[in-house]
Amino acid sequence: MTPCKFKLVIAYDGAGYAGWQAQRDGLGVQEVVEEALKKMFPGVGRIHGAGRTDTGVHAQGMVAHVEVPREQFRMTLRKLPLAINAHLPDTVRVLKATRCPTKFHARFDATGKQYRYFVWNHTVLNPLWRHQCWHVPRPVNFSAMQQAAQCFVGTHDFKSFAGQRPYQMRSTLRTVYRFDLRRSGPLLTFIFEGDGFLYKMCRNLAGTVVQIGLGKHTPESVRDMLQAKDRRAGGMTAPAKGLVLWKVYYR
Repeated sequence: MTPCKFKLVIAYDGAGYAGWQAQRDGLGVQEVVEEALKKMFPGVGRIHGAGRTDTGVHAQGMVAHVEVPREQFRMTLRKLPLAINAHLPDTVRVLKATRCPTKFHARFDATGKQYRYFVWNHTVLNPLWRHQCWHVPRPVNFSAMQQAAQCFVGTHDFKSFAGQRPYQMRSTLRTVYRFDLRRSGPLLTFIFEGDGFLYKMCRNLAGTVVQIGLGKHTPESVRDMLQAKDRRAGGMTAPAKGLVLWKVYYR
């Protein structure tokens, strides 16, 4: 009997997790959601997410798919998120559940992602944002930051902005469709959209742009950083707590 296949949209506070992926060392959000599903549907298999997130990174739009044995699914689709959430900690929530085609794959069918990074740019950190923002207390040149962000838009080799992996990456070419900066009082929001992002790439771009705002680099230096294809040429890595996987795009 063909199982029921569902597409889930999941939000989580990543502060207490070693990222999305199930880990040998540390707890991954994937593992937590799987355990909740198995309490309801003992025959459920692995849940597959749209990608990884780093330790401490948050999500409000992680997409995953899961197959549930048809004979075990005895509730309405509307109740499925509520039922799963009843078995999850407060830091993880299924926001939406829909049926999806048998061939749908949360990772391989994704055409792009949007991440957002938050910076609190004020001498005093608002305590309500302490777990979701990077606190940058010094004034920044916001215009220079906006100028630098646009230098990253397009298809580039982002090797200078990729975190080190214990294996050789097939390609470090990525296309960034959008890199916008918004300011609302002390809150700075960085919006990244692209066909995919390398390990720690968004955090490295955010860290570099903030350093440009602080005068440690110039917007013109971005081109040299990209051409160097060397992580040592890029800027700093921003803290994980400011990054949120905002949305995953599909055709």
